[in-house]
Amino acid sequence: MPYGSPGKRKEKGASPPPPAHSPPPAGRGSARSPGSSGGVPPAAPKRSRGSWIGPVLFLLAATSCCGWGAKVMERGGGFPRFVAGAAGLAVLFGFLAWATAKKRRLALRRRLGLAPGVKELARRLGVPEAELRSLRPSYREIRIRKRRGGLRLLHAPDDRTKAMQRRILRRLLARMESHPAATGFEPGRSIAHNAAVHAGRALVLRFDVVDFFPSTRAERIERMFLRFGWDREAAALLVRLTTHLGGLPQGAPTSPRLSNLVNRNLDADLERWIGRRHGRYTRYADDATVSFPEDWRGEPERTRAAVARAFALRGYRLHGKEKSSVRRRHQRQVVTGLVVNARPALPRETRRLLRAARHRVATGRPATLTEAQLRGWASFESMVRRQGAEAPDPWVRRAEPGNRERWRP
Repeated sequence: MPYGSPGKRKEKGASPPPPAHSPPPAGRGSARSPGSSGGVPPAAPKRSRGSWIGPVLFLLAATSCCGWGAKVMERGGGFPRFVAGAAGLAVLFGFLAWATAKKRRLALRRRLGLAPGVKELARRLGVPEAELRSLRPSYREIRIRKRRGGLRLLHAPDDRTKAMQRRILRRLLARMESHPAATGFEPGRSIAHNAAVHAGRALVLRFDVVDFFPSTRAERIERMFLRFGWDREAAALLVRLTTHLGGLPQGAPTSPRLSNLVNRNLDADLERWIGRRHGRYTRYADDATVSFPEDWRGEPERTRAAVARAFALRGYRLHGKEKSSVRRRHQRQVVTGLVVNARPALPRETRRLLRAARHRVATGRPATLTEAQLRGWASFESMVRRQGAEAPDPWVRRAEPGNRERWRP
């Protein structure tokens, strides 16, 4: 999976970079989610108009019950007092049950026909309902060469489908919240954020998922839309508009965002399990990275087994050891294209190439990079330095100084 967001800002006059060492386009260089305008994060999700009615009714009932119970307690003996207390507790526990049983409430709303359907979906997308129902997505296959050899198969949607998917992305998906460990194609997050989490660590593990987008099955996407509150017809329509051949098409504007939303529980489970072991976890699309403050014995094998098991439960499969990486402190640790041994930085060969190109441009000699491309690289380096400084605090070992064994504390 190539690093960087497809929605980066380009400077006027910037020529396309050479494929061997293509620099990032000029501008701020921060990764943005596709469909977001100007790098501004989307608006926070708004609550529906009727979402406050239930809590208000329960609070009014609880207040009335407490007042009635107080009057009964002033007048009567033990049994009326017991009835009043029991009624108050019933109202209280009823409110707590309502507040925590979101899944049951959504299922009840679907059974009663109160869940938003295709008509509401068309209203939110700003298109006629007939047009939404009649749209039949079509895709064309595109094969591009990978940097390490081989071909990557993309499914590019036609113009009408792409326009509809961008509407779905901006008006529906951008309002949903993904897990903070998902750093790819998210507003306000970039490859520098992803790398900064693992800077200065003793052990860095990287895992790559086989066919990440096609392996994100349409059934999981449909269950996610149902959890969001849509009825079955609207959820099925959204699945038809955003999936292809039973999975997410690599090349559709909605696929990166959907993959982050549907894998929220996966990211939460892995971050919780790794965090209990003093580790850190991030995922940039199909690249999962785990780091530890010390090189404990057996940690790479144990962590790989746990990560593979968590991905397998969601229908994914990790690449073999040829595409996995185990890097210790004495080796060069690379995360999403940045070296993280001390702090996030460009690889040494890239820095040398840029230094040579700037020298040739300054002395008036021909260079492999244009001035616009060098300005893009300068902006990218500034972003890496700025966002790389946001690394979390290091973990401090609290074991006895005399214990030199590298067992987990």
